[in-house]
Order: sequence, then structure tokens, then C-alpha cells
Amino acid sequence: MPSRRTFLSTALAAGAAVALPGVAAADQLRRRVPRESISIQLYTLRGIMGDDPEPVLSALADIGYRKVELAGTYGRSAAEFATVLGRHGLRATSAHVGIDGDLDQVISDALTLGNKYVVVPWVNYGTLAEWRAFTARLEVAGDKLRRAGLRLGYHNHAHEFAQVEGVRPFDVITAGTSRRNVHLELDLYWAVVGGVDPVELCRDHFPRVRQFHVKDRAADGSFADLGTGTIDFAGIFRATNVTEYIVENDQPRDALATARIGYDYLRDLRF
Repeated sequence: MPSRRTFLSTALAAGAAVALPGVAAADQLRRRVPRESISIQLYTLRGIMGDDPEPVLSALADIGYRKVELAGTYGRSAAEFATVLGRHGLRATSAHVGIDGDLDQVISDALTLGNKYVVVPWVNYGTLAEWRAFTARLEVAGDKLRRAGLRLGYHNHAHEFAQVEGVRPFDVITAGTSRRNVHLELDLYWAVVGGVDPVELCRDHFPRVRQFHVKDRAADGSFADLGTGTIDFAGIFRATNVTEYIVENDQPRDALATARIGYDYLRDLRF
């Protein structure tokens, strides 16, 4: 991950570029998402996976993807699914899992699959005490995964930014865990729905945001394919720096079309 100085220099340079007089806009937009940093959350394609995920994985590879984020292994063992992915030139660098079950099995499966990141995808509690208890478990799990060579992350929705007993659960999580043990996978759609500025959040918690869920929002608040909605991804990317840009759409009309549109959008975007 870049240093704080690098992060701030990037943000300042981006701001300066916008203000440069006499310089064509095309010349100011020099950065791009590295192709090796583009991934897709397979939850997007859950509706067409069925009992045989190989045709879908083959299609993703044909689009250009080389990395995916898992949301289960479709009835296969970790070793079996790793073999399936390998046949199509794909790597599961990240996976969504829970931490309140057999953590040793989570670690074993993640290492077998070749995961770098293991991310808690969803929790929701009604009391501050429950959020604090979960946060303590998250820190303990993060320490154990780090010692095994993995990185534990937390993926947000919108409810973490709404107050519970006068406190935002997101602030409980970030204050109660260390950046050494728990990073943030920032879902940009849900952050915007939650009333949060993604750039400010990244700056406030630098360098804990390591992954983005790149998910667009239509004008009516529904999910949209990348580049067809209202979220200013170029502005967000210009002022931030993460290791993975993960395409996602919770309710795609055509999952493979969504995957292709998302990949092409990230590949072609300049900022």
C-alpha cells in the first residue's frame, strides 16, 4: 500500500491537474485502473451459476477477468473449486466468509483457494453492545488470519453509517480494530446510500481501505451497471488508491452483460 505522503501527493496532484489552464482535459487524465487489479464478486452472477459454474467462469475469463471474489464454492470443496478456477485462468484473491464458525476451516479453505483477502460481508445488530462484541471478535479473528498469512476485511452496507444509540457502528468497528488486523472493503454504492463521501472516508481511514466494491447507483436509487449511474468513480479513484476494484451489481438484469460492461468500464476509464 502507498505511504500517507504518496496518498496525499496523489490527491493534491489530481486537484491541481483539474485546475491547470490551457491543458486539454484528455492530457490531464493520466491514471487508469490496472487490469491486474480488476476483479468481480461472483455474487453478481449467482443467478446463472447453477450446479455447473464452469461456463460462467469461462465467460468471465473470455471477457478479460483474471481475478474473482468468492461468495461460496457452489457445493464444491475448496480444493475442487480452486481446480475449476485454475482451468479457466482465474484466481480467487478474495472471498466473503463469516468469522463466527470454524475459523481454522476458514483459514484452511482460504489458503487452499489462494485467497489473499478474507472479508466479512454482512452483520447487523440492534444494540451498541452487540456491535462492540462483534468488533472484539473481528479483531481477534484478524490477528489469527494475519498470523496465517491472510488479511481480514470488513465489507460495509448502508446501515453501518446510521446511528445506534447515538454512535455509528462503522465508527465502532474502525475504533475497535487495528489497521494491522482488519482492513476495509468499501462498497461505494452502499457508502453513497449511507450518506458518506467515499473520498473523505478513505482519507480519514488511510490506509485501511484496500478494496473497492465498484457498484453504480441509478438516479432512482436502484443498482446500475458501471458507468450508467450517478456515482463519480473517476473522482473517487483520482483521490484514492486501493489494490482491488471489484465489479458488483446486486440485482443485474443480465449478469454476463453486467460483467462485461463493468470490466470494459474499468479498463477504459481514465482519471
